[in-house]
Amino acid sequence: MKKLCIEIEIIVLSLVAILLLLPVSGISQNPQWENVAPGVWKTVVGNPDSYDLLKAADAHPNKDALTKLGNVEFPLLPNEIVAEISDSKTLLRFPLVKEEQLYGFGLNFQTVQQRGKILQLHVDHYGGSDNGRTHAPVPFYVSDKGYGVFVNSARYITVYAGTAVRKDSPNAPEPRDRNTDKDWTANPYSDAVEMLIPANGVEIYVFAGPSMLNVVRRFNLFNGGGCLPPRWGLGFTQRVRALFTADEVIAEAKAFEEKGYPLDFIGLEPGWQSKSYPCSFSWDKTRFPDPEGFVKTMKNMGIRLNLWTNPYVSPESPIFHGMKSLSGSHKVWDGLVPDLTLPESQKIMLTQLGKDQINIGISGYKIDECDGYDAWLWPDVATFPSGNSAEQMRQTYGLLLQKMTTDYYRQNNTRTFGLVRASNAGGSSFPYVIYNDYYSHEDFITALINSSFSGVLWTPEVRGSTGGDEWVRRMQTVCFSPMAMINAWADGTKPWSFPEVEKEVKEIALLRMRLIPYFYSEFAKYHFEGTPPFRAMNLEPGFGSKSVTETKNDNLGENPYGLSVTKEIKDQYMAGEYLLVAPLFKGQTSRKVILPKGKWFDFYTGKLAGEGEVIQVSAGLDRIPVFVKDGGIIPMMPPLLHAPAAGEKFDLVVRYYGSKPGKYLLYDDDGETFNYEKGDFSWREIAVSPNKKGKPVGTISKVSKGKPDNVGNVLWKIMTDK
Repeated sequence: MKKLCIEIEIIVLSLVAILLLLPVSGISQNPQWENVAPGVWKTVVGNPDSYDLLKAADAHPNKDALTKLGNVEFPLLPNEIVAEISDSKTLLRFPLVKEEQLYGFGLNFQTVQQRGKILQLHVDHYGGSDNGRTHAPVPFYVSDKGYGVFVNSARYITVYAGTAVRKDSPNAPEPRDRNTDKDWTANPYSDAVEMLIPANGVEIYVFAGPSMLNVVRRFNLFNGGGCLPPRWGLGFTQRVRALFTADEVIAEAKAFEEKGYPLDFIGLEPGWQSKSYPCSFSWDKTRFPDPEGFVKTMKNMGIRLNLWTNPYVSPESPIFHGMKSLSGSHKVWDGLVPDLTLPESQKIMLTQLGKDQINIGISGYKIDECDGYDAWLWPDVATFPSGNSAEQMRQTYGLLLQKMTTDYYRQNNTRTFGLVRASNAGGSSFPYVIYNDYYSHEDFITALINSSFSGVLWTPEVRGSTGGDEWVRRMQTVCFSPMAMINAWADGTKPWSFPEVEKEVKEIALLRMRLIPYFYSEFAKYHFEGTPPFRAMNLEPGFGSKSVTETKNDNLGENPYGLSVTKEIKDQYMAGEYLLVAPLFKGQTSRKVILPKGKWFDFYTGKLAGEGEVIQVSAGLDRIPVFVKDGGIIPMMPPLLHAPAAGEKFDLVVRYYGSKPGKYLLYDDDGETFNYEKGDFSWREIAVSPNKKGKPVGTISKVSKGKPDNVGNVLWKIMTDK
């Protein structure tokens, strides 16, 4: 009898264990929230996947920096957040109030405000519409009510950002009669953000503000803080034609020097490899017979090299056979797809990159084709030896490539700065800038704005133009972005390709170099404080949402349901703490600029531009409109042709604008290594305030003993409006 009872008990326990492993179905939950860092809460719903975005990125919170932001209360009513698991899917619902606006959900190109959108967050090449399929579909959104929500899943997530109306909603809109009611709309008011995740559970985080900027800071710091590029990474870069030889690259670098154009690193496109699409990851010895000697020659000229690649392994690659059992079931361009979640796969790849390229002095990579077009990448039916699904691999492959290469450079104590086609949440600390083949100048600026909500960097790269007008306007915006780059892989364009604007192009390129001390300090704030170096106006105090919703019914054939159109501010942005940039596009000679509260001054002249108002500005081809807030301090340097190397002193030219007392923190380190992670850096306070006679006087604090000090002479330039 006792034996029978034991056997029954074993059977019951086994059944319970099996039931626990089965998908939970039709169960609603009110999540319980755990405070995991100041202003950050976490909950777990159901049984989440073992592999997610944060695990792929290996993100580690900067707890000290989060602590400095202070404690705040949970920003939502917990009982209004609902989770339900049904049919092997997790459904989430977060509350919305009227007039609340949403930002984020990844790298969108045409819209900044996301309320009213239906999105599928899916890594892909951007196809021309903001539908969630993009290079960085980050499942994180920010509310202008001062909170953010992050869903830590490497699945394709469907988002209904205030679009659906539940029949049990306490805030359901009143039905309207289209025949008689002029206020009828096809998009009635919705009081929730709802998400559908194809998994039996998920990990969720809520970030508090109270400001939107603090929400973004907490999100970036929770993911390790923003990247800090090497100083040379903020100089100018030229990507040469696809099949250039070593001699042609050297000749191009000499042409930059002779013509007086700045240049810090050159990008080599597919032709540096013996095979590409798929890749051999080895030099083509017909075009580059002596890679090590070539790299040394370029470094002696003050130029670093960045190499294009995609991650797919050619049968003629030296790593093909070793990678065969460590790759997915399907090929891309007849190349193996390494399972980069496996340490063995990473080791094989990094051994090749290391001995063949990085260890001889290659400074970084442009990682292409890891984003999309369904017909080009592996299908969702593919399998990988790690057991992670094809869907999860697609959502994280860009993260894996960034992490793998960044870690190798860190082991060599050498910083890198590169380009990548795909990223996601958790990748804030990786020194990579996203790019693509889409080429709308206006949409590039919208993407630059949206990048600030998602912990990624984006460059509005310059390729070609229809004439000098467009060329110089594109050059102006790229010089006020994370990476100042011409991508000439296809047509060989150069800064001087349009002689009619050659002077203007040179001036903006040299202005980029002069601003390196300012931009370098702003990237340091990105790393240590989480503040995006280039960011949306909506994150600037005194700006707000600034949008107008209009409904037009003039043409029922084109707009049969009278859908409203939101006119939002998506063509101006903040560059660092003090600069407001308002680009002009092809054919434009003037534009409107919305100034936040307070006084703003013209960057070039110091004259008062306006105070919390809409202004009309005109600018010739020689200038991109830039404005400085009252009390603004902009540290600059002479217009060098190469960024200062480690240990190289540079003079400082400090500009001050307005009349308010101003302060600015200038960052300094060796500019090339990771020694700053061990405390080898310095912050110097620059201050300007009136003396007894009312004249602005500037001071700069001394450097602590043993800390980096690369500043030479300091020149003060008071730009106060006369």
